[in-house]
Amino acid sequence: MTPAARLSAAIELIDTIEKDRVPAAKALKEWGTAHRFAGSGDRAAIAGLVWDVLRRYASSAWLMDADTARGRLIGMLRLERDMDAATMGALFDGSRFAPAPLTAAEQAALASRSLKDAPAAIAGDYPDWLDPYLAKVFGDDRAAEAAAMASRAPLDLRVNTLKSNRDKVLKALAHLHAKPTQWSATGLRIALSADARNPGIQAEEDFIKGAVEVQDEGSQLAAQFTAAKPGEQVIDLCAGAGGKTLALAALMQGKGRLIATDRDKRQLAPIHERLSRAGVHNADVRTPKGEVDPLADIRGSADLVVIDAPCTGTGTWRRNPDAKWRMRPGALEIRLRDQAEVLERAVPLVKSGGRIAYITCSVLSEENNEQVRAFVSRHPEFAVVPPEQTASVLWDKAEAFGEAALQSAEGWLMTPRRTGTDGFFVSILKKVS
Repeated sequence: MTPAARLSAAIELIDTIEKDRVPAAKALKEWGTAHRFAGSGDRAAIAGLVWDVLRRYASSAWLMDADTARGRLIGMLRLERDMDAATMGALFDGSRFAPAPLTAAEQAALASRSLKDAPAAIAGDYPDWLDPYLAKVFGDDRAAEAAAMASRAPLDLRVNTLKSNRDKVLKALAHLHAKPTQWSATGLRIALSADARNPGIQAEEDFIKGAVEVQDEGSQLAAQFTAAKPGEQVIDLCAGAGGKTLALAALMQGKGRLIATDRDKRQLAPIHERLSRAGVHNADVRTPKGEVDPLADIRGSADLVVIDAPCTGTGTWRRNPDAKWRMRPGALEIRLRDQAEVLERAVPLVKSGGRIAYITCSVLSEENNEQVRAFVSRHPEFAVVPPEQTASVLWDKAEAFGEAALQSAEGWLMTPRRTGTDGFFVSILKKVS
């Protein structure tokens, strides 16, 4: 397919997503099935265009003053890919399979309109109903913070120190132009341009042998802030596919006891193979069975309970741009109940002097600071560990991190704009009595 034909396909797909209200991933899969002549490069390029439109869904329509799939694609090409009218004109030429030529109105919009006077929700590309929630956290910076969450994310990797070290993996992945991450001592970053294809990291020898895992730097830091130590008993209460379980195992250096579980046993399906590949031998995966509590025998014995809490995922919008437009207010209410429930489940597991690490990939205060304050008010036997103490695990980078991230009495908030990571909140709660 020509670059112009890819643009036409993207416009068709965006129109389908809008009119039929189908998830973007489903629409892309169905398009690929119906257009088998399109090669893998074509499908990847078209998917990239669609995801980028969803990242700039509101701002692109504002820029072009056109609430259409075509208008959004043109606006995105200017905002996200910095394409000028002349370059677009060569693609929008009306030839076979190409989009129709730019209209006079479209050319005028490209020449004269900007986001300078756009409302925060437009400039930041998020649903209007979320504006007061983001204003509570970021104030006048909310548009800039949200805009950073609309840009494409890099590919972050975590070196598995049970099997290798960062210098060795850096050399092995030199062909992918991997670089050390800014904060995490075990992180690598592969920068991706707006139209770049994701590298096939799963085919790399270091990935196959378990020396490296895909994990955002913010998620790596969240695991590090738990300060899991060798010899401790650690419970990963919402282990899911095991991303943080693997990071905790590396911090523990294979020593101590690591228990991984999740209320939804379907989420645990990949964890066994991942633990084996990573060379983790001190982990016990406990799959729920009926109404039986899989942790009943270890109550009151945990040094650390890690809660990677169910949340709205607002901090991962740059990786899941479709999600923010499909999110509804009711979803927040459900997640708040889920978070309170899992915090209550953690309480009887912690021994005196032990701690709970409460983590979300959300930037909303309701799921973060307010949830922690409500928990401490219900359980005065727990106290928040001062955030500066949790950041001390970064050693010589702790001060710089403290200046970059948002610190509150309840914990740390990382964001793409401030720390270059996904949005993550971390609070450490110690059982003091």
